[in-house]
Amino acid sequence: MYAHPLSLLELDGTILVVDTEGNHWVQFKFKPVQISSQKPHGLDYSITLHGPDGQRLAGFDNAHRVKGQKGDAQDHFHRLQTIKRYEFQNAAKLIEDFWNLVDSVLRERGVFQ
Repeated sequence: MYAHPLSLLELDGTILVVDTEGNHWVQFKFKPVQISSQKPHGLDYSITLHGPDGQRLAGFDNAHRVKGQKGDAQDHFHRLQTIKRYEFQNAAKLIEDFWNLVDSVLRERGVFQ
C-alpha cells in the first residue's frame, strides 16, 4: 500500500491517549517543507510516544542529523536513549513502523501484555 507523505498533514496536532489509565500518549506533528536532499518527502515531522511524566519514550522525526552520520537533518527514530537512522519509504510504512515501536515499548513497560 502506498500513501503519499503529504497525506500525513491531516494528522498534524493530533494527540491520542494509548493506555486505559491515561499515562501514555502519542503526538503527531507534520509540516510541509520544500523538497530537498535532506527531506525528499517534503515534510518536517515528529511522531512521539510519551510516558506519565511527559518524557519522550520513542518516536520518529527528521529534525536533526543522527549522531555519527554525515549531513544535515535525517529521518531517524528514538527509542529510549538510542537514536538510529530510519529509511523513510512512504507515509503508510512510517505510521506502521511507529505503531509497532509504540506497541513494543508499552509491552516492555508492562502497560500491555
